[in-house]
Amino acid sequence: MKKCIYILIAVILVMFVGCNEDTVGNDLTGSISGTVTSESSGEPIENVEISTSPASTTVLTDENGMFILENVIIDQYSVKAESEDYVTKFESVTVTADITSNVIFKLVISSANNRQPSAPVAITPLDNAEVTDLNVDFAWNSTDPDGDELTYELKIRNDRNEEVLEFSNIQDTTYNVSDLKYGYKYFWQVAVSDSINEPVLSQVYSFKITEFPNNSYYFVREIDNNNVIFSSNEKGVEVRLTDLNKNSFRPRKNNSINRIAFLRIVGSTTQLFTMKPDGSDVFQVTSNIPVKSINNERVGYSWSNDGSFLLYPNLDKLYKISATGEGKEIIYDAPIGRFIINTTVSADNSVIVLHTTDVNGYNAEIFTIDFNGNREKTIVSNVMGSLGGLDIDVTNSLVLYTRDVSGFESDEDRELNTKMFIYNLQNDTEVSLSGGKENGTNDTDPRFSPDEAAVIFVNASNAPMSIKNIYTLRFDEDLNPLEIDRILLIENGKMPDWE
Repeated sequence: MKKCIYILIAVILVMFVGCNEDTVGNDLTGSISGTVTSESSGEPIENVEISTSPASTTVLTDENGMFILENVIIDQYSVKAESEDYVTKFESVTVTADITSNVIFKLVISSANNRQPSAPVAITPLDNAEVTDLNVDFAWNSTDPDGDELTYELKIRNDRNEEVLEFSNIQDTTYNVSDLKYGYKYFWQVAVSDSINEPVLSQVYSFKITEFPNNSYYFVREIDNNNVIFSSNEKGVEVRLTDLNKNSFRPRKNNSINRIAFLRIVGSTTQLFTMKPDGSDVFQVTSNIPVKSINNERVGYSWSNDGSFLLYPNLDKLYKISATGEGKEIIYDAPIGRFIINTTVSADNSVIVLHTTDVNGYNAEIFTIDFNGNREKTIVSNVMGSLGGLDIDVTNSLVLYTRDVSGFESDEDRELNTKMFIYNLQNDTEVSLSGGKENGTNDTDPRFSPDEAAVIFVNASNAPMSIKNIYTLRFDEDLNPLEIDRILLIENGKMPDWE
């Protein structure tokens, strides 16, 4: 009996041992693979330590941010990604037999050991500097000890009002700010951020824009196929007065009210505006009856001497309108088939000079009318070629204009040999001021100087699309030009005014 019991126990032990050996030798395993990248940049992170809980093996990510844990016993695991420069992150995963389970880590940079960038230091404009340009280039310097990517915020205040200019998310250490104001003192400060630490502020710097220059010349320059109005002085200091993205042209200064009139394209119309000499306080004078002509490059208008009203053309009609945009009335209605191109009015409001053409811009005439619309004296008529430019002197006796003496006419409105002339209304004589003009060029858009002893005008090659330059020319009492005084004043300019 005892022998039988011993045999049974032995059999059970053998079975038990056999079962244990079978389980240990055949544990089921899988793999864990994955990638580690930066949450902010998306770039892979190398040498991140990857481990699990329960513990299995530990590996480091390669240069592509990739890793793999092999022969991991099937189970539920928490996978840890750990690096000195990043916040440790955990991801859960289930390991399945003979399957590679995948996890993705996006790590956030750790601020525990990250250092702040240095406070920005101004390079330009220098503290307490005086600046002459309304477009100011700001520049500063800042560094980051950990090589973090930096962004900047620029804030600008002034000493006149509560306006604050703010420019954020600047990626560089330079920034241009335009359309600042003459005579203003500005205070500026830069904040730098590494997206980890709190932003670091520079000290507050200041600079002052010089007072507005006393400019006498006004002109137009074409920039990116757009007309922009500028002013300038004898030293060549130029000031932009109108927006780069608005088509503004034909400036006319009125000293009595210290405002500049000009034309601007609004939608599909040409409207008359006024502004202060520094380009501020822009006011639209015309609206439902705009300035309209068969030639926008030649179209003109005129101030009254006291600045109370303006005269402007709308095809065959000459309108008078107050400087405030009220009280429109028709001064002159041209005959059928005639169109008004330009006009000027005498200082005492007794004489209006008109330039009219046919529908093609030729068969032109220049003549005077009174304020009742009555035609008085014909200055030029029955000539071939184009006429242009119109001004009258303060004595009401001299009319300035241009004529293409070549008599050339074309659909492209090209001029070949345009010269300046002064017509004396008192004795009906005519004098040319273009004796010193180079052959192959045109003198256009003349205006009398404030002292009535010189003209400002444009000269350019008669080739299409030529660059225009602005000159001055003085003449003696007998209207004989002083040829040595034909002086280049402004390069790349047109439609000048001199007040």
